[in-house]
Amino acid sequence: MLRSFQIATLRVARSVSMIMIGPPALAFLPAICLSAFWFGGEGALLISTAAIPIIYLGLGSLRGPTSQMLLAREGASAILQRGAFEELTDQIFIHTEEVGWKSAIFCLEIEEFAELTRRYGDSAADQVRSRTGERLIAVLRDKDSIAEIESATFAVCIDPVRHLDLELCIQMAARLQRAVEEPISIDGTVIYVSVSAGFCQHGRSPQKTGAAWLQAAKTALSEAVRHGPSGIRAFSDRMLPATAHSIALVDEVAHALENGQITPWFQPQLSTDTGQISGFEALARWSHPTRGVLLPIDFLPALEQAELLERLAEVIMYHSFAALKSWDVAGARIPQIGVNFAGTELSNPLLIQKISWELDRFDLTADRLAIEILETVVASTPDDMITRNINALGALGCRIDLDDFGTGHASLASIRRFGVNRIKIDRSFVLKADKDPEQQRMISAILTMAERLGVETLAEGVESVGEHVILAQLGCDHVQGFGIARPMPIEQTGAWIEDHNAKLSNMPRIMSGKA
Repeated sequence: MLRSFQIATLRVARSVSMIMIGPPALAFLPAICLSAFWFGGEGALLISTAAIPIIYLGLGSLRGPTSQMLLAREGASAILQRGAFEELTDQIFIHTEEVGWKSAIFCLEIEEFAELTRRYGDSAADQVRSRTGERLIAVLRDKDSIAEIESATFAVCIDPVRHLDLELCIQMAARLQRAVEEPISIDGTVIYVSVSAGFCQHGRSPQKTGAAWLQAAKTALSEAVRHGPSGIRAFSDRMLPATAHSIALVDEVAHALENGQITPWFQPQLSTDTGQISGFEALARWSHPTRGVLLPIDFLPALEQAELLERLAEVIMYHSFAALKSWDVAGARIPQIGVNFAGTELSNPLLIQKISWELDRFDLTADRLAIEILETVVASTPDDMITRNINALGALGCRIDLDDFGTGHASLASIRRFGVNRIKIDRSFVLKADKDPEQQRMISAILTMAERLGVETLAEGVESVGEHVILAQLGCDHVQGFGIARPMPIEQTGAWIEDHNAKLSNMPRIMSGKA
C-alpha cells in the first residue's frame, strides 16, 4: 500500500514538473518577473529572480530517478541489487508512459544450475554466474539496466526507445541467449550452459506498476523453462496462474480428466543403429479450452490434490494401448510404448490385474508396454508393495525403464533388484555432448556400466544432430528429444511415422560404436 502511494505521488509530482518546466511555461517568466517588480518593487524582483532557478532545479530533479541508488543505471557498469532494480522498474515504467515510448523487461535463467553446481562445484558455478552477468552487460546499451534477481536468474530492463515491437524483442532475447551460451572456460574445463528467456513489453504489463511488469517477465520465463531448453516466451494474459483459484482448478482438472481433455501426446524414440522407430513415450497433456496445451507441471499438483493420479494413469494407459493398436492396424509396427508410473500408482495392490486386463482387452503382449519409473522412486523404495509390483510387472513380460538416470542415486544393486531392462540417461548429461569432452566421458562411463549389466540405454533430451551423432558413436542404443520430434497428438503420429520411414532409405546410416 505504501509503495503504491509513493508511486502515485511521484506520478503527480512528475506531471506537475513537466508542466512547470516545460517549454510553454517559459513564456510566462517575463510576466512573472514584471508582476513581482510592479507589486513589490526591486526587492521582490531580486527575490523572484533568485528563487526561480532554485524552483526549476528542484522540479527538474523529479524528472529522473529520485534515489542515488538508481543513478547506477546511467552507466550499467555493475549489476544492480534486486531492490534497486525493482525501484528502477517503477521509474522506467512511469517515464515510458509519460513520453509514449517503448520498453521491455527480459528475464534469463541458466538452466539446471543446481546440476551444474553439483558437477563442477560452488566456485565454478559462481564464476559461471559472474561471466553471465559480464556477457549480458557487454551486449546492452549504457542506459539499459541489469540485476541478478535470483541465483542464476538475471533481469534486464531496456531504457525507453521509440520503437520496440514483438519481433524486435524476440530478436533481442535470442541475442542475449547467444551471448550467454558461448562456452565458458574455467580452470581448463569448458562448461556449456543453456539459457531460457522470458520477456514482457511495457504495454503488456497486467498492472501499471514496475513490480507487476517484472513479475510478468518472470512468468514468461517460467513458461520458457517449461518448454526449453533455450526457450523464449513473451508474456501474455494466458500465462496468468490459475493456481490463484486452486479449489476451482481442482474441480476443473477433474472434469477435464473425465471429459477427454487430458490425453497422452506421443514422442518417438529412435534406434541409433538402424534409425528406425524403437518406440514412443506417452506424455500427459491437457488441451485446455482457453489456455491452450498445458504441461503436467501445470496440472499434476491439482490432480494429486484431488487424489486422481491413479485415474490419470488409467487414462494414459488406455489411450496408449489404443494408439499401439491403431498403429498395428495401419501397418506401422511400433515395438513398444512407454508409460510413466509414479509411486502412487505402483503402490496399488491391484495394479498387475488392471494392466493384464487392459493388455487382454487390446490383444497386446506385455512386452509392448514399457513401465517408466523415476530413479528417485527406485532409490528410495524398500521391500514393499512397490517393489513387488515392479518385479511382478517384469515377470509378466513388461519392460522396465529407469527414467532420469543419474539424478536419483540408485545403486547398481537396485538396477538388478528391479530387473531394469533399460536406463534413460538424463538430459543434463546429454546437453552439448557433441562439444564437451567431459560430457562424453560421463556418457561413456554410463554406457560401459550399462553394457556390463546387460541393460539397454536411451538418451533423453537430444536437441541437435551433433548430439545424436556423438551418442550413436559412443554406443548409446536409443535417442529421444526435440531434435528428433516434439510430443504430438495421436492424430499427427501416422503422418510422422510415414514421413520418417520414407526418409530412412535416403539417409546415410549413423554408425554406432557398438561392435
